[in-house]
Amino acid sequence: MSTTKKSSKLSRILGMKCPNCGEGDLFLTPTFSFKKPLDMHEKCPNCQMSYFPEPGFYYGAMFISYITSGFFSIGFVMLLHWVLKLSVELSFAILIAIAAFFYVFLFRISRSIWLGLMANTK
Repeated sequence: MSTTKKSSKLSRILGMKCPNCGEGDLFLTPTFSFKKPLDMHEKCPNCQMSYFPEPGFYYGAMFISYITSGFFSIGFVMLLHWVLKLSVELSFAILIAIAAFFYVFLFRISRSIWLGLMANTK
């Protein structure tokens, strides 16, 4: 009897794991690594599912990233400016610093969401 724990689709997406088996990592390095931060495995190290099923597959992830960053940016600047009463310039400066810090995370989570939504899995 197998003792492997079945993970949910959401936990696989947020954990940046293979949408098929839930075990293999999508990316070569940890999220906040400066060494090859955007490189992905070609296939799942565990089940060999292709992470690049067709050319241009991750084009849709760009839209997820765009929508997510857009809504976050608007809400963040509104919070800083209207609620915390910071100047518009300072609010945008803080936003740019936060966005630069989380760029790799947003790139990776967008790809993970897209692969999780589009992949034919068990």
